[in-house]
Amino acid sequence: MAKAHARLTTTDSPFAIERRVIDGVSRRCWVHGPATARQLLIDAAVHDARDFLIFEEERVSVAGFRKAVSALAHHLHDGGVRPGDRVAVAMRNLPEWPVVFFAALSIGAIATAMNAWWQHGELQYALEHSGATHLFADAERLERFGSLPAGVTGYVVRGAVAAAMPLGDVIGPTAEWDSLPDRPLPPVTLEADDPATIFFTSGTSGKPKGVLASHRAMLSNITGAAFAGARANLRDNGALPTVDPDAPRGGTLMTVPFFHVTGAFAVLSPALHAGNKLVLMYRWDAGEALRLIERERLNWVIGVPTMMLHLADHPDAATRDLTSLVSLGYGGAAAAPDLVDRLASAVPRAVPGHGWGMTETCGLTLTHSGNDYRQRPTSCGAPVAVARVEIRGEDGRRILPADEVGELWVSGPNLMCSYWNDPAATAAVLQGGWLRTGDLARTDADGFVHIVDRAKDIVIRGGENVFCIEVENCLYEHADVRDAALVGRPDRMLGEVPVAVVVLRDGAKTSGEQLRTHVAARLAAFKVPVEVVLSSAPLPRNAAGKLLKRDILAALV
Repeated sequence: MAKAHARLTTTDSPFAIERRVIDGVSRRCWVHGPATARQLLIDAAVHDARDFLIFEEERVSVAGFRKAVSALAHHLHDGGVRPGDRVAVAMRNLPEWPVVFFAALSIGAIATAMNAWWQHGELQYALEHSGATHLFADAERLERFGSLPAGVTGYVVRGAVAAAMPLGDVIGPTAEWDSLPDRPLPPVTLEADDPATIFFTSGTSGKPKGVLASHRAMLSNITGAAFAGARANLRDNGALPTVDPDAPRGGTLMTVPFFHVTGAFAVLSPALHAGNKLVLMYRWDAGEALRLIERERLNWVIGVPTMMLHLADHPDAATRDLTSLVSLGYGGAAAAPDLVDRLASAVPRAVPGHGWGMTETCGLTLTHSGNDYRQRPTSCGAPVAVARVEIRGEDGRRILPADEVGELWVSGPNLMCSYWNDPAATAAVLQGGWLRTGDLARTDADGFVHIVDRAKDIVIRGGENVFCIEVENCLYEHADVRDAALVGRPDRMLGEVPVAVVVLRDGAKTSGEQLRTHVAARLAAFKVPVEVVLSSAPLPRNAAGKLLKRDILAALV
């Protein structure tokens, strides 16, 4: 791994590294790539003739997208929006989402992304907490808001709401974006370390916190993603990948929401930089996904592990032409160890890969693909060249050796600036240029990271720690298990006991007791669930694909 990094990061390489002092801390940063989202948008003009956003039967070129962004940027700037002001967006995956996002970023405003799954209280909290002055939302989200707070200007997307101005009055429908004037962006000076975005933590525990990130942090995914692909190719084949400039441009199926850092930072920004098209899905449907892959000859699918299982198991996977696929990437949640084999059977030409990141790390930090992944299916990979990882003991100071479990700490140019208006929470996790992730992990002898569990996602049974992910992975090994979650049910004698909730594959007849026997044959007795509850409904997950274990536990007790 060290030799691969040395070869890839030479001074004349596209992955060259330099030292930069950020917030008083020296960090390793990528030399190349756009410094700000505004520059990314300006540079994208070289791809103007290419398709960029495809939604149902609508097709938007890079030129049309840039013109729509410019029109909205001028509208906001003329209306008094200035650098540092917050502009919020709350909608499903529609072509207008990235237009609002880049329009805000291009004039120095802080783009504030809201979870489209939130209900009234959550939406109102995020809007008021961020102090956003402008809100762009689809009609469904605006109806959930009810009345907007005083001082907030509302815009409705693809609908009509009395209290909001139609966004179409500013930029028109997608079919007219190519005909808009190609105006230069409003004159604003931006720097790489200026604040750019607020994305909210997933809220699997406690109230969501607004994560403030810089342009440098969000755009580090552009070079980081390319580096990850080059590293995998080098380690698999002993050579750097070759690029044919005349080859058709690739395309990605956009299965993850834009309001998650994976969607906005790890997919949207790299696609615009490379001139690759994004095919948007309003909601997830495996059969429709397979149809779009075939129709658009897509190269990449990026989602969460559950989506990949749905693709691999769907009956249409055997009849659709999926030969264009070269990569299946996933993250945001633990992947079953046998997922790589299932995908290899369903889509043998596509290289599976996954990784690890958080809202606080602006996405991409650890990556894992190719032979490395096949040989270490329980690992989430190794850090990209600008990132560093350490496994530390409970005191937060002692660095643990390989194979010892401790807390994962990470450092790099992709770390958040702070939690918005929450200095105490910021100080608790950002320390000396390092982020305390709260994940329990270990590294192996080759430096690959293995996540063991969330620090707060352990069932303590009579003083014995049961790592949930270990039991869940064991359940996934059973051929009849589609999805599984382990939670701690309160117990008068032992404090709490492990209980598993399992979704079986269609047609499976396995009983809960048989699954307990399956686990008992593989793990220590104290790790065996006292009960396996079979669920006919999908397990609840947030937009990042993480299990909502509080909801699962609440249904049990």
